[in-house]
Amino acid sequence: MQVPCPCLASQVWYREDVSHSNPEGSSWSLLDTPGEVVQISCGPHDLLWATLWEGQALVREGINRSNPKGSSWSVVEPPGSENGVMHVSVGVNVVWAVTKDQKVWFRRGVNSHNPCGTSWIEMVGEMLMVNVGMNDQVWGIGCEDRAVYFRQGVTPSELSGKTWKAIVAARECDRSHSGSSSSLLSAGCFFGDEVRGSGESAPSDTDASSEVERPGPGQPLPAEPLDDSKNPTGSSASGPGAGRTAEDTTEDACPAEGSGAARPDTHPGPAPTPAELPWTNIDLKEPKKVPSHSAAGFPETTSLSSLGLLPLGLEEPYGVDDHPLWAWVSGGGCVVEACAMPRWFTVQAGLSPSVQTLSLSITPAQTAAWRKQIFQQLTERTKRELENFRHYEQAVEQSVWVKTGALQWWCDWKPHKWVDVRVALEQFTGHDGARDSILFIYYVVHEEKKYAHIFLNEVVALVPVLNETKHSFALYTPERTRQRWPVRLAAATEQDMNDWLALLSLSCCESRKVQGRPSPQAIWSITCKGDIFVSEPSPDLEAHEHPLPCDQMFWRQMGGHLRMVEANSQGVVWGIGYDHTAWVYTGGYGGGCFQGLASSTSNIYTQSDVKCVHIYENQRWNPVTGYTSRGLPTDRYMWSDASGLQECTKAGTKPPSLQWAWVSDWFVDFSVPGGTDQEGWQYASDFPAKCKLVTSGPWLEVPPIALRDVSIIPESPDAERSGHSIALWAISDKGDVLCRLGVSALNPAGSSWLHVGTDQPFASISIGACYQVWAVARDGSAFYRGSVYPSQPAGDCWYHIPSPPRQRLKQVSVGQTSVYALDENGNLWYRQGITPSYPQGSSWEHVSNNVCRVSVGPLDQVWVIANKVQGSHSLSRGTVCHRTGVQPHEPKGHGWDYGIGGGWDHISVRANATRAPRSSSQEQEPSAPPEAHGPVCC
Repeated sequence: MQVPCPCLASQVWYREDVSHSNPEGSSWSLLDTPGEVVQISCGPHDLLWATLWEGQALVREGINRSNPKGSSWSVVEPPGSENGVMHVSVGVNVVWAVTKDQKVWFRRGVNSHNPCGTSWIEMVGEMLMVNVGMNDQVWGIGCEDRAVYFRQGVTPSELSGKTWKAIVAARECDRSHSGSSSSLLSAGCFFGDEVRGSGESAPSDTDASSEVERPGPGQPLPAEPLDDSKNPTGSSASGPGAGRTAEDTTEDACPAEGSGAARPDTHPGPAPTPAELPWTNIDLKEPKKVPSHSAAGFPETTSLSSLGLLPLGLEEPYGVDDHPLWAWVSGGGCVVEACAMPRWFTVQAGLSPSVQTLSLSITPAQTAAWRKQIFQQLTERTKRELENFRHYEQAVEQSVWVKTGALQWWCDWKPHKWVDVRVALEQFTGHDGARDSILFIYYVVHEEKKYAHIFLNEVVALVPVLNETKHSFALYTPERTRQRWPVRLAAATEQDMNDWLALLSLSCCESRKVQGRPSPQAIWSITCKGDIFVSEPSPDLEAHEHPLPCDQMFWRQMGGHLRMVEANSQGVVWGIGYDHTAWVYTGGYGGGCFQGLASSTSNIYTQSDVKCVHIYENQRWNPVTGYTSRGLPTDRYMWSDASGLQECTKAGTKPPSLQWAWVSDWFVDFSVPGGTDQEGWQYASDFPAKCKLVTSGPWLEVPPIALRDVSIIPESPDAERSGHSIALWAISDKGDVLCRLGVSALNPAGSSWLHVGTDQPFASISIGACYQVWAVARDGSAFYRGSVYPSQPAGDCWYHIPSPPRQRLKQVSVGQTSVYALDENGNLWYRQGITPSYPQGSSWEHVSNNVCRVSVGPLDQVWVIANKVQGSHSLSRGTVCHRTGVQPHEPKGHGWDYGIGGGWDHISVRANATRAPRSSSQEQEPSAPPEAHGPVCC
């Protein structure tokens, strides 16, 4: 429980130790605030908002069960700059506010994970104040009429409600002097032990003394039950408000639970003494002359203004057409169910004399018994009717939602080209609540209308495609993955593409029931555009002996933008951007173009990235005229890309996509390998320009050192967790080797860097499951770090490892017993001869070519990004591939399993440490060697 309180000095105090057993608490403690607090509101759970003198709103963050006081304040700006927030009220998941111009505002996106919300929404109407009840129901005081209003239509799915409804809120003094009509109306029920109207004659034994003992206006009425022996019909002495029963205020008054309170602007003066209360002096309006048999009924023109009767002594009397002017309302103790509104929310029409007579002969106890009997009868009838129809097949109810649009499609037939098509995404929900979606593509061939369709539960990847002329994306299914031929669609604008990507991705995740934070065992990959994807292992298939085929792995996109990513099975994930900034995963999901659709509401932060775009100026040497911009027909373009095959000029070169924006002009790059002269020439001069991308995702920056490479120790499946910190090694952008200290699952960012000395700058590093640290220097040579242990995280010395013949290595990856390296020509090498006594190994053995990235997992799984894969239609660059047949007795495997292809740049399987369960038949197989039960840790 939390009890904050603002004082006259605009300070906020917190009441310590408030609980159900100790509701008064123990002491007050002062909370520092960034400004002067003028009003505060505390919700039933963990929301706490306040208003500042300057008009801003103040939100308390970090409130939870273990820390009810919270941890910090956040300032929320008012909806407009001219009128600040004057009043605020919070509930379970809502925040309502009133600005100084009496406008009412609803805060969108408020919940326990995001107490500040996202934006303000102006609501219809002007209020003096609002108050939120226990289940987010909203009460208010009107600005013009000063009436009490209730927000109708507030439900868990529509917290802002639909409309304001004025309610009947008569004061106690009004009910005391308005007879049975006002009492019944204010109570909201048709039956009760109220007195008859003024048309009835008073009993003869009523004298002046009994009248003097009656309570005066504004005082509570006696709660003693009436003596039915003196009044067989259940009525009491005549006169306005005389002899109310205790059951009138408690039994069947209204469907609302709890209690509310309202304070009118006017208040009665000092209560006169009983001797000064002659009932004959009350200024009553003359009633109409009606027959006695109809006097008990309501007048035909019963309304809010005609029910109130004001006694003498009030400072601001109001006439028959006036109503109380309310100034404050509280619904904090009132639970109003949206499906069962109390009757006093609307003014009831007059009752017939027969109904009025009936109300005087039925007690609340009889009413309760009658209702119970009806409920039992209805329950029995429902069971009886359902029993007769049990043999019928249950009806299937489905709700269908469709989104249509115009896109372009890279057609499947020759000549392959972009054609204009109409698309429709149809999403339907079955009776079991499961959702599925179908994407229809409508096209025309030879004036004949046709269509193609894709079931989104079969889509394994939905990827934006890097294209300078089209805002395109690709959909992969298992069949199209094997064919290297995805469905490619293009939108007219980048915003349209992002909208379709977000919607289709959400539909794919819902169809596969995959949402939320990815599994710690997930495989991470990055496209050449910097988009981040994860694929989670299937719990139904074995992960080591029989892994899920690559063409059936489901990939979903995460928010953010990175150049590389590294993870382990304890949920520690690091990434590096194109500008060498280090980022650590926060545990959220979504962000970027998925914000608001398939994104978490917390742990999403702004992320930026900067990259350089290079073009080259090429000149030919002429013995007579020297260097010239005129080349031969077989020469490179005078302005080209790095390959020289594409013409690129400074004026015509654009950023990689519309998400990027130029932040600098073109300049000469003097830092190219091999050096340049004073003018920047080195056979060709390099002209880079920087562009910047700003997005959002579940990533936090790890300052201040820029990194080139990072490696996290994968969890060994045979090792027990000893409580040591997680080993993490990195290479800075300058080539320094660093060891991160204090990394854990609870603190994935770690605490500090430890520098490890080297003789030359390094380019790549990897740490295996048994603390084997391998690295590659910028000159292409390999190194092994000796004596690395949890107690000695930095090791003691480097051992030089000769490179493969005539090759320069550029990357290394270490699993549990396997070490793989990649050279600059795309050759993949396996290190042979590694044993516990000789961890450096003996020689390199060639495995494959056309590889641009390798990642070895904790089970010695080998995954690569292939540079070229022969497909049925074309050659695919950047294809995800998995090495098949990897066993302890055959660590190199024997083939490749091709997955999604075209545009992938990085992959990390370092977190996939789930060992498949082995059957009893496998364990008892006599031909299996002893070491087949698990790799030997070095």
